[in-house]
Amino acid sequence: MYGYKKQLSYSFDETVNKVREELKKEGFGILTEINVKETLKKKLDVDFDNYIILGACNPPFAYQTLLAERDIGLLLPCNVIVYEENGKCYVSAILPTVAMNMVDNEKIKPIALEVEQKLKKVIDNL
Repeated sequence: MYGYKKQLSYSFDETVNKVREELKKEGFGILTEINVKETLKKKLDVDFDNYIILGACNPPFAYQTLLAERDIGLLLPCNVIVYEENGKCYVSAILPTVAMNMVDNEKIKPIALEVEQKLKKVIDNL
């Protein structure tokens, strides 16, 4: 398992807005946003469910991690996804402890754990 996931009873748009609010409360900003549905329609002319990828970043933790491991940018930012499937809405966040497991640097582990706790709190508060 590499993500922390929850099914919600809100609409897709409500969920996206609530996720943004909760991320902000935990000190995350959105660096990137990919609307997968729109992109697949535009590039491949296929229909897909609502699906958005939010690249969330908590600057103090990102800075600490970059100081510990310069190439860690390959694994940043922390992705949070919101999507619909079979009429249900889901939100899921990457588990940084799992993602950072491939990096052999002990300085990163406590940072990954703290970021993971914040991301789980975001989802739990929805």
